[in-house]
Amino acid sequence: MQIRFSGKHMEVTPALREYATTKLQKLERFFTHVQDVHVVESITRNQHIVEVTLNADGTVIRAEERSEDMYASIDLVTDKLERQLKKFKERHEHKRGDLEGVMPAEAPVPVENEYPSILRTKKFPVKPMDPEDAALEMELVGHDFFVFLNADSSKVNVIYKRRDGNYGLIEPVRE
Repeated sequence: MQIRFSGKHMEVTPALREYATTKLQKLERFFTHVQDVHVVESITRNQHIVEVTLNADGTVIRAEERSEDMYASIDLVTDKLERQLKKFKERHEHKRGDLEGVMPAEAPVPVENEYPSILRTKKFPVKPMDPEDAALEMELVGHDFFVFLNADSSKVNVIYKRRDGNYGLIEPVRE
C-alpha cells in the first residue's frame, strides 16, 4: 500500500505521518486489496481535519473526520474507513455469490434489511449545460447534487455541494 500525505494550511510532521501510516496499515487486515492512499491533513477554524481517499480494487473509498486534535481525527477517520472497508468487502463477497455447498437449483434465501435497497427510480431529461449553469439549477431545486449533460464534453456529469460550501464536479472516464 502506497500512502501519500499532503497538508493544507499546515506542514505534515514526521510524527503525524508515522502515526497515520501505522493506523492506515492496520486496515490491510480487513481488506488486502488497497493499492494507494492519499491523506490530506488540514487545520481550519481550530478544527483538525483528516481526509483519506483510498483506491481498493478500482473502487474509491473516502472518509473525512474532524476534531480538536489531529491524532484524534486520524483515529476517527481510520475507524470510519475500517467500517467502510468491512461493508465493501461484505457486499463484494455477497455480489460475487460465494455459495459453496448450494445446489444450482436452489436459490439463496434473501436476508431482509441486510443491505439498503433501491426503493425508487426517477427518470428525467438530461439537458446540455455548462457546470456553472448546473450549479445554479442545483441551487434552484434545493438538492445537494445535480446530474446534467456537459455541453463541452457531451458526457453525463454530476455536480455536488461539498461540506465546505464549494462545489465538486464528477466527470466519468473509461479505464
